[in-house]
Amino acid sequence: MSGEEPGKDDSGKLSMSPGLLRQLWIWLLAICVVAGGAYFYFTGSALHTAKKGTTVRSVPVVTTPARKGDIKIFLNGLGAVTPLNTVTVKSRVDGQLVRVSFSEGQIVGSGYNLAEIDPRPFEVQLVQAEGQMARDQAFLKNALLDLQRYQVLAAEDSIPRQQLDTQESLVHQYEGAIKVDQGQIDSAKLQLIYCDITAPISGRTGLRLVDPGNIVHATDPNGIVIITQLQPITVVFSIPEDNLPQVLDKLRAGQHLPVEALDRSQNQKLATGSLLTVDNQIDPTTGTVRLKATFQNRNNELFPNQFVNARLLLDVKRGTTVVPQAAIQRSPQGSFVYVVDSNQTARVRPVNAGPSEGDDVSIESGLSPGELVVVEGADRLRDGSKIELQGKGPGNSRKGK
Repeated sequence: MSGEEPGKDDSGKLSMSPGLLRQLWIWLLAICVVAGGAYFYFTGSALHTAKKGTTVRSVPVVTTPARKGDIKIFLNGLGAVTPLNTVTVKSRVDGQLVRVSFSEGQIVGSGYNLAEIDPRPFEVQLVQAEGQMARDQAFLKNALLDLQRYQVLAAEDSIPRQQLDTQESLVHQYEGAIKVDQGQIDSAKLQLIYCDITAPISGRTGLRLVDPGNIVHATDPNGIVIITQLQPITVVFSIPEDNLPQVLDKLRAGQHLPVEALDRSQNQKLATGSLLTVDNQIDPTTGTVRLKATFQNRNNELFPNQFVNARLLLDVKRGTTVVPQAAIQRSPQGSFVYVVDSNQTARVRPVNAGPSEGDDVSIESGLSPGELVVVEGADRLRDGSKIELQGKGPGNSRKGK
């Protein structure tokens, strides 16, 4: 600077010389130029970077083409495996259990000998009944001979008529006694048959309830063993009452309705059978109706009282547009999918989703077979977003075209 100092004028106010004032204006102008240049430099760089990012970056996605296929319509319900027949095998006579000839958990056929009651008391009863009958037969024979003599004598008026009638009555008494004796013999033989305890049905034996050596009675509540029929076997399950008319229409038309039994997690199919019947009333507390399905169960896939998920095949929707479940997006306005056009741009397409089967969903309207839909990466998309095909999706063969 020139060394000039500000002074005071005649009024006492501070004043500057023209040279000093010019230097101050030059410094202010230089500072403004530097600040403006820095502002435009940094602002322009940021705008350039942002512009570059929006025009170059694309969203990586996986796509698949919508296809034409069939969708099975199922009715699902919780159920339990129920045997057709369960029998508690009991003794029909009182006596000592001397032999058990089955193994716990054994598959037995109808008529299989399971156990034996000591038959000796009933053999004694049989001998007694046979002896009583032999004696009564001898009495009857003698009474018949006397009757023949009395008939001859009565014809000659050698004896009173009353004596002949008494002899005829005695013959009838002995004939009745012989019938009683025959009944006692048959009863003793029947008791001997009951000493051999046989399986009334074919099935699987449970745990033994009585050990050999114990005295069993016909009135025992627990019995000897429980036999459960396994082949065939049934599953009883419930469906909502709103679906009942559709099921009844199919049954009245004589259609065969397949039923699948799935495990608790619904990941494994245990067996396949058919609907047998529908219960005669709706449960008012749950609003459901019970259905019974039968299964051949040849390999014993189903076990009595086992919990299963039953799936009734009600109908098959054929020739419909099908996409994976992952392609369906939800919004307050309804369901939609992201469709990829020829410019590698994702477009929002409202659709009307129909019944589903596993990972597949039928599309009632809004989509045609062959159109590419996004199945992975849709959460980062907006209408009009540029995409980059990734992964091994069926529709990613268009990459780079």
